Amino acid sequence: MSSSLSFDLRSLEAFVAVCEGGSMNDAARKLGVTQSAISQLIKALEAQSGLVLFDRDFRPLRPTAAGRLLLDLAQDLLEHARGVSERLADASRSHQTQVRLGCVDSFGATVGAPLVAAIARSARGVTLWSGLTPGLSAQLQNRELDLAVCTEMAIENPRIAHRLLCTERFIAVVPRRAERDVTNYRNAVENLPLLRYTRRSVIGQQIERYIRHIGLESPRRMEFDASDPLLSLVGAGVGYAVTTPLCLWQSRLCLDEVDVVNLPQSPLGARSFFLLSREGEWTQLNDEIASLSEQILRKQIMPAIHAALPGLPADVLTIA
Repeated sequence: MSSSLSFDLRSLEAFVAVCEGGSMNDAARKLGVTQSAISQLIKALEAQSGLVLFDRDFRPLRPTAAGRLLLDLAQDLLEHARGVSERLADASRSHQTQVRLGCVDSFGATVGAPLVAAIARSARGVTLWSGLTPGLSAQLQNRELDLAVCTEMAIENPRIAHRLLCTERFIAVVPRRAERDVTNYRNAVENLPLLRYTRRSVIGQQIERYIRHIGLESPRRMEFDASDPLLSLVGAGVGYAVTTPLCLWQSRLCLDEVDVVNLPQSPLGARSFFLLSREGEWTQLNDEIASLSEQILRKQIMPAIHAALPGLPADVLTIA
């Protein structure tokens, strides 16, 4: 068995910081140490490994071929080391640490409040962040969030686990008019412009694929990031929208002004919510959030939605 490793994690961290910043000064500022300390760590790393890691004839500093290889390996190793540290601390802090949970807006505005109240009984505090799936995914990878509920498995990272929570079908929402035929979706939306979710949102992209599939395309006129302004304009008679039960429940103040129209079933005609977390971290809380979300959806949200909108099919929202 080898008596020692050829380098330590502090040296690797300094090496990666120099590669990313391009200088010893930038690395020192990032890590909160002196330039001399960074220089000593890099020299020690080169001496221990027997490799020249930087071409010092260039500014900013460039890694050599050996340095580039070490950079690829070091980033994975440091991320794994941070995960090990996080996992060791998880058991002791799970009942006393501030939990940072991110949710897409429709989930946070419907399931989020009772979920946070339940989590807070076993944790010191909960911070709930809302936003769009791309932003939440990036925050999770950057360790600005501990867990995130998103609407697609958007992270191609083997260390990010995805857990299916629920799936909901797309539905159309039209202005309430006594003469409108809401039993046929084409008749229901006839002569109405389509009000869209913005293309930078996942739901906007998913709905766009679906409406092309069922032939409901129309010129782009208005796009929205949020459900409230979108559905309030539907209620005002400006147009119709394709949305979901949770988005509609999030904006339930407009329920008296709209009618719901069922759309054709299709693999493209639904979206799913996933609980994202880093492998091996917050394992107990991950299970707790999944269980609590199921209970809240099954006992609170689904009965309320079906009571308010009895025309919706029973399977318009299904729990994993």
